[in-house]
Amino acid sequence: MSETSLDLTGLMCPLPALKTRKALTRLSAGDRMNVISSDPLSAIDIPNLLRETGDVLLEQTERDGRISFLIEKR
Repeated sequence: MSETSLDLTGLMCPLPALKTRKALTRLSAGDRMNVISSDPLSAIDIPNLLRETGDVLLEQTERDGRISFLIEKR
């Protein structure tokens, strides 16, 4: 199991969700990825993406205008 980070600060919809989807394809089951986004719509788009892919959102937090998602690949 590995943990990676993906900083998408400054990118606007739909790029955070698209780049997250692409990064998820490179992970193995059980790997975790921390995604950081400054786009407010990513709070909706990334959880919706994970419902489609079947991956798990372990944690979602917002701080200083940035949203952080901790995702586990299934």
